[in-house]
Amino acid sequence: PGTGKSAYAAWLAEAIGRPLMRRTAAQLMSCYVGMTEKLIAEAFRTAQRANAVLLIDEADTFLLDRTRGQHSWETSQVNEMLAQMERCGGYFIATTNLLETCDSASMRRFDLKARFDYLKPEQAVALAQRQLAELGIRLEAADGARISGWSMLTPGDFAAVRRQGRFRPYRTSAEFVSRLAEELALKKGGSASRIGFY
Repeated sequence: PGTGKSAYAAWLAEAIGRPLMRRTAAQLMSCYVGMTEKLIAEAFRTAQRANAVLLIDEADTFLLDRTRGQHSWETSQVNEMLAQMERCGGYFIATTNLLETCDSASMRRFDLKARFDYLKPEQAVALAQRQLAELGIRLEAADGARISGWSMLTPGDFAAVRRQGRFRPYRTSAEFVSRLAEELALKKGGSASRIGFY
């Protein structure tokens, strides 16, 4: 989560000069039997007509391994998604954080597969430098060294910390890095020194 999968889809659509049509599970799921399948089919048709890149975020909802399904409608939804992928003549991107739960048949239908992983230490430091520079703050060497020692940072963590700065502005790079540490602690299942919703 937070590694930039959806942002990459937006960048790709812009790079090839096509609009991005983003759909979430909430937009495609229905409580009525058979309606989810119709919504999936309509998303593919609409994207085709608009010559758009279709992005389905958290697509594991519709690509669940059929052997794990407990209801016939679960299998039907996966079957419809697979059928639409097979017939898709345009650009289709699916994102998931749960690849291990996806139906093996879906993997054959993707021409390209990409893993978005955690930032490398030098990427994390460069991102911190850039964000702090935008705030008029220089990243101190000790704070940069602290960041480079962490292995689970994502662009999403930096985005969250940047948003926090709107409510509690940063005065030093140490404050910025401390809030990154709090995000990291939460991700690892620990407790941060301050937790709350802002």
